[in-house]
Amino acid sequence: MIKQKLLLALALMLTFCKVQAQSSLKTENVILITLDGLRWQELFTGADAKLVGNKEYVGNPEALKKEFWAGSAKERRQILMPFFWSVIAQKGVLYGNRHFENFVNVKNDYWFSYPGYNEILTGYPDEKINSNDKVDNPNVTVLEFINQQKRFKNKVAAFGSWDVFPYIHNEKRSKIPVNAGFRTSKDKPLSQKEKFLNELQPQVPSPWGSVRLDAFTHHYAMEYLKKHQPKLVHIAYGETDDFAHDGEYDAYLKSTRQTDAFIKEVWDWVQSHPNYKNKTTLLITTDHGRGTEPLKTWKHHGKSQKGSDEIWIAAIGPDTPALGEVKEKGQLFQNQVAQTVAAFLGVEYTNGHKIGEVLSGLFKSL
Repeated sequence: MIKQKLLLALALMLTFCKVQAQSSLKTENVILITLDGLRWQELFTGADAKLVGNKEYVGNPEALKKEFWAGSAKERRQILMPFFWSVIAQKGVLYGNRHFENFVNVKNDYWFSYPGYNEILTGYPDEKINSNDKVDNPNVTVLEFINQQKRFKNKVAAFGSWDVFPYIHNEKRSKIPVNAGFRTSKDKPLSQKEKFLNELQPQVPSPWGSVRLDAFTHHYAMEYLKKHQPKLVHIAYGETDDFAHDGEYDAYLKSTRQTDAFIKEVWDWVQSHPNYKNKTTLLITTDHGRGTEPLKTWKHHGKSQKGSDEIWIAAIGPDTPALGEVKEKGQLFQNQVAQTVAAFLGVEYTNGHKIGEVLSGLFKSL
């Protein structure tokens, strides 16, 4: 009896401490950003020496090396992703540099997009999500769950370049607005920029049938942020994966740098707006890695491409410590992202499955 009372008291104390920690959080808004299939190798070491001058994957090797090459990994990554390494590395956290045995991996067994996004958004590596088919996600994502909470109702949205995101977010059931693929904005009254984007998007051919260029995704998302000031947004950039599949390493690098610039624009706007400044956390990751050996497997990913389960996670915001690049041994997983998003908003996320734990290292105190 005494033991039971002690256990109950301990449980109550832990719950109280957790509630106190969450109530002290400064984050009121979360922007979840994903870069499709961006390898940890480029994030942490910049342009790949075996690819940047390879004529099989680069149209003009000398020009590309002049643009992206430098003698050290630190210089190369700064050239490739200046916002990550000038701002996030100084004020936030980056996990996943395997050179320091700092590991981040997916939990699912498939190592490609839909299973990866499902794991990011639900914290649950569902073995039934085993293709990229346009099938409504049976699992309740963290966005859908947050949208069900009274104080966040109709303050959640998603934007993506890939046309499968309406299904990943199950917009029919979740009622979350999703602008993805080649959709135009129907968010009336349209801003002048939205009208322009709606006119321009059909006029600019995409290299791919199911993925639009990221500039449209980015600017639609920015307009929505400005108009509605949502509490939780997912912005899913896609070009990096598709240029890699096409074997265009030059375009892959240039798209990576441009996405870094897009994320900088998001952060700069956030820090300039009174409803977001010092109240917003950016949580950034990828759905899967890519192959490395043999060299040609950099174009691909999946169970047969070794290294495709290797990913990374970054964050910046008022509750995240300025640890920069984490160089300690450790192991994190993709399935921890969803509960972490909820934790930043002071919510405990449940969906009927076992969900990955909060990434405690992204919090100064929790």
